[in-house]
Amino acid sequence: MSDKHDAGGVTTTGHVWDDDLADFANQPPKWWMLGLTTSAIWCVIYFAYYPAVPVSNLQSFFKGLGGWTAIGEMEADQNIVDEVRGKYENKLKDMTPAAILADSDLTEYVTRSGKVLFGDNCAACHGTNGVGAADKQGFIAPILRDDDWLYGGKIDDIYASITGGRQGVMVAHKDVLSAAEIDTLANAVAAGKPTSTPLFAEKGCTACHGPDGKGMAVMGSANLTDSVWRFDGSLEGIKFTIANGVNAGPGSRDAVMPNFTEAGKLSDSEMKKLAVYVYKFGGGQ
Repeated sequence: MSDKHDAGGVTTTGHVWDDDLADFANQPPKWWMLGLTTSAIWCVIYFAYYPAVPVSNLQSFFKGLGGWTAIGEMEADQNIVDEVRGKYENKLKDMTPAAILADSDLTEYVTRSGKVLFGDNCAACHGTNGVGAADKQGFIAPILRDDDWLYGGKIDDIYASITGGRQGVMVAHKDVLSAAEIDTLANAVAAGKPTSTPLFAEKGCTACHGPDGKGMAVMGSANLTDSVWRFDGSLEGIKFTIANGVNAGPGSRDAVMPNFTEAGKLSDSEMKKLAVYVYKFGGGQ
């Protein structure tokens, strides 16, 4: 300690560094001490009210005087949500999808709640927001935002697709058509003019795709004149589809939508919500 140091009459602890820096013995401000004391009291109350310290050799824990649990809080919040949703859920339970669409309040509710259902059950195949998803064979599942529907795009058609599932069928023609015939048909289909070749009628294509090649919703057969493709729409892709078929065994293209009713994964109300939600994408007829 240096004798040259002047603390200006303020009490110090007796510690001085570099002849100029003294350690004063002033007490902390009252506001600071009040804050410290309040914080300490708050910590004691918090630990007493909520679950906190492990006890009994870490095999249990202090449950807290308030009886609070995370699960209890979640259930309480869920009850509030269920109460708000209840008036809508009870109403739509006995309504058809078409009737739901006619009710603006219900439609708004279903459109909002259907987003989660779609993300959990449909987006894996149909893509986020129904934009479709592609693989090496073309689209894994159709786009739901356009006006092209294999089985019809009316609200009841969409509901039927969800509840009953869909499984397209096209026989493989590699054993009944020559390579030249497959090439001729593929070129006509690629040009959007399937009926321009007599082979289209002669080989029975009209039985499924219709005499004009525009498909039949009752069979889920594709419109071959609109340049909208369920699978690869290139010339080689069309040849592959004609030759190997759809759901016609090993090597063919796959086109299966699960039956959500049999799967038991979704309730009828949830399937109605999905039907309305998909319809509201804008492509519904």
